[in-house]
Parts: sequence; structure tokens; C-alpha cells
Amino acid sequence: MTTRIASTASIGSPRDHGIALREATGVWARIAALSFGGPAGQIAVMHRILVEEKKWIGEERFLHALNYCMLLPGPEAQQLAIYIGWLLHKTRGGLIAGALFVLPGFLAILALSYIYVLMGHSPLIEGLFFGLKAAVLAVVIHAVVRVGSRALRNNVMRGIALAAFIAIFFLAAPFPLIILIAGCIGYVGGRSGIAQFQGGGGHGPAHGAPVHDRDTALGEQLPDHARPHLGWSLRISSILLILWLGPVLGLFLTLGPDHVFTRIATFFSQMAVVTFGGAYAVLAYVAREAVGSLGWLQPGEMLDGLGMAETTPGPLIMVTQFVGFLAAFRDAGTMPPLLAATLGAILTTWVTFLPCFLWIFAGAPFIERLRGNRALSAALTAITAAVVGVILNLALWFAIHTLFGQVQRIGVVDLPVLRSVNVPALLLYIGAMIALFRFKIGMLPVLGACAAIGAAYVLLA
Repeated sequence: MTTRIASTASIGSPRDHGIALREATGVWARIAALSFGGPAGQIAVMHRILVEEKKWIGEERFLHALNYCMLLPGPEAQQLAIYIGWLLHKTRGGLIAGALFVLPGFLAILALSYIYVLMGHSPLIEGLFFGLKAAVLAVVIHAVVRVGSRALRNNVMRGIALAAFIAIFFLAAPFPLIILIAGCIGYVGGRSGIAQFQGGGGHGPAHGAPVHDRDTALGEQLPDHARPHLGWSLRISSILLILWLGPVLGLFLTLGPDHVFTRIATFFSQMAVVTFGGAYAVLAYVAREAVGSLGWLQPGEMLDGLGMAETTPGPLIMVTQFVGFLAAFRDAGTMPPLLAATLGAILTTWVTFLPCFLWIFAGAPFIERLRGNRALSAALTAITAAVVGVILNLALWFAIHTLFGQVQRIGVVDLPVLRSVNVPALLLYIGAMIALFRFKIGMLPVLGACAAIGAAYVLLA
């Protein structure tokens, strides 16, 4: 009890607030550096550090924030970081958490993009990516298990996740439709008072007891700054709208609608509004439009960019930065290509991630106030269960395309050609799975070892 009181004071006391914020900044930097493996892995890292290790926020608040972020367009992992940072340390905390979450991935992919256009496909680089892809697949599976064990606490939630998996894998159902149906089922279940829809209910998590809000630094009560303030919401929303759309309008007026920078700003601003369903929904949209409609890059290059995003820290949709980099590099005009590419990457990142701050700051106070609404909470809980099924589908898709050289499509289902199995990749994947699940080795050592083995294999072969 004494520990909790001390922790609560460190966050709530104005005298100690600066110290707490500095500590939180270091924690968010650590989370960003460890956020490999796409949204499932990033959410699992945040849960492990913020809920289990630091006990700054409880299980119920964490899942409630996650449920809201699942409803928004764009990368849910970064939005979750902004939400929790804001909940703990007001606007400044949200800005720090969201910016730090993106920064390592931005720098890493920018460096890899330079290497990509300058060095091409050298055996060493191919070997590193070969090993990393197998390790990342294991990391994603491990993360799905961790997140699923928290969200799927009873057979009703497991059934919703299974139904979502079947709908998207075998029937190619649109993600928004899956979300809508899951939300309606949860809402009706919550209004009916069915226990299984209340925060997952039922059997409890698979990995240890949940951390209750009353045992955390934040406590059970709603902080004053988290209560709805219409004036604050309007001010912060106006500022963020100007910062987001101002550069887009400026490029349109000065460079014209057909300039590559204008097209990048316009396309990724549209993407930030329409891509519901998290990072993987964003990837599907970008791959279809950037490759098929805009012709900025080839399908194989899109996969290379995805490999960069999968194997570097930060949001998976940092692959959009690589797309903007190549688009500007190849249409630089009178500007030096590398300078144009760098500006294209910065512009893409700006219009992709800045709207996330707008969605959170504008809506989180009102959603947090509704945390006790049973019907809404039940709807969001059901949505989270459905998303687990969708992420499992995407993990399976990634496994099929990573471990097999040939894939055949039957109807809407991609199935591997078994004789085309990549035995070295399969062995690396099995080794990474054993390291993570059996021996509990951390992500970074597993990623590093697999990268080294992959590079050695390709160079020797």
C-alpha cells in the first residue's frame, strides 16, 4: 500500500510532476526502442512495461484505451501511446509519448532507405533481412498469444475472435464490417447484462493475475485533466488541424496539384482518414494505391519496405515513409534526388502520424468519461476480440509468404505450396519460437541472433 501511495504522489503532485515526466520520457524511449513486430508486438511491449512492470496504469484502463484506438483510422499502437501518455501527464505527456514512439523507426527506415537506393541488393543486406523476417514472424506470433490471453478471457470472446478470423481469411470480409458486427454484438450483450461481455470476464488472463486500477499509480479515479473540457478540445484540435492541413494547402498553392510533394501530402492525408482497422488495414490500402494507381514503386519494392518496417522499431506503417522516399527520389525534378527523397520521407511521416494526435486529444476525454458505461465497454471489448482474430489472420498470411517460395490462391484464400517450403527460413523460425516461448529470451537478442545467422547463411551460400 505504501508503494502505491508514493507512486501516485510522483504523478499527481505538482512539485514532483517534472521528475515524473522525465522518468516517463525515459520509459517511452525504452518502449519505442523495443517496439518490434508490428502492432501486436508493440501493444504487448507497452502492456508489459506500463501495466505489469511499472504499474502506472491498470488492466481495465489499458484495454479501454486500446479498444478506443482500435476504432480510429491509422496506427493503433501509436495512438495507444498518445492516449496513455496524455492520461498520465496531460497534453505534454501525450506529445512526448507519441513523438518518441515514431522517432526510432523514422531514423532507422530513413537510414535503410539510403542504403536501399545507394547499395541495392547486396548479399549482406539480403542475408540480414532473411534472418530478421523469420525472427519477426516468431515475435508476432508471441505477441498475438500475449495480447490474446489478455483480451480473450472467456469462450464468448474466443468465439468472436474465431469468427473474425474465419470471416477475413476464408470469406475476405471487409474489416470495417467485422468491426461493426462485433461492436453490435458486444453492445447488445452489454445491455443484456451478460457477464462474458464485461471486460472480457470469465476465466481471467492466461499469464498471471490482472493488475487492478486501484493498485496502480493512476488509481481508479478520473484525473482532472482527463475530464471533458470543450474549450481545451477545440483549441488543441484547431492547432493540430492547422499543423496537419496547412502544409498540404501550402504545397497545393505553391507547387500545384501534380507535383510529387503535393501528391504525397494529399494521398497520405487521405489515408490518415479512411484507413480504419489499424496498421495492417493501412498497409493494404497503401500497397493497392501506391503500387497500382500511382505507380510510385513495384510490388517487390513494397515487400522490401514492409520488411524494413517489420524489422525496425516503431509503427508498422512506417513503411509509408519508404514509399514517400522512393516516390520523391524518382520524381525529384531539378532537386538532388537524395534531398528530394529525404523531404518526401519527412512529409509522409508528418501527414501520416500528426492526425493521430488529433484523434486522441479530441476524443479521449469523452471516451475516458464513458469508461464506466457497460454497454459501450462491452462493445469495445468485443471489437478487441475481433481484432485479435484479424491479427492472427495477418500473422498467418505473413508466415505463408515468408516460409514458402510459392503460394496458390484458391478462391480468396492464399495457400502455400508445401514443396516450396524454405527450409533454412523454417529452421530459423522454429529456433526463434523455441527461444521466445521455451527459454523466454528477449526480443532483441533473438532478432540479433537470427539476423547474424541469416547473413552468414546467404554469404556462405
